[in-house]
Amino acid sequence: MNRKLQGEIDRVLKKVSEGTQEFEQIIKKVYSATNSNQKEKYEADLKKEIKKLQRYREQIKIWIASNEVKEKKSLIDARKLIESQMEQFKACEKETKTKAYSKEGLILQPKDDSKSELRNWLGKCIEQLNLQIDKFETELESTRGKLSSATGGN
Repeated sequence: MNRKLQGEIDRVLKKVSEGTQEFEQIIKKVYSATNSNQKEKYEADLKKEIKKLQRYREQIKIWIASNEVKEKKSLIDARKLIESQMEQFKACEKETKTKAYSKEGLILQPKDDSKSELRNWLGKCIEQLNLQIDKFETELESTRGKLSSATGGN
């Protein structure tokens, strides 16, 4: 392998190292942001950083496939690191894009015991009311049947 190629590989590996450190710092900021404007800014920064890392990953994949490069371990490790960060980004993006009151958002929210108890109580009340409705409808039909037979059919 020639010196120029080795120099380029070293430069990209250094950029990947710096980029992954930057990515880690930004993702921490995303999760610790207190208001939505901050969070959106950090998300945009995170997206920009992952795009850079993806470009480096494409170059690394080309080098891994190349016969010119003999020692590929550092390249493979860098590619795997970038891919793990891509997975982190994907998970982060999914969490931040999930609406708070969508079905998924409600599932992700921690359950409050008092809310859970209230939900259970309301469920039992609704069940009892439905049983009462069924009972009254049955009595109503029975009474209608008796009235129609007493009046001669109609």
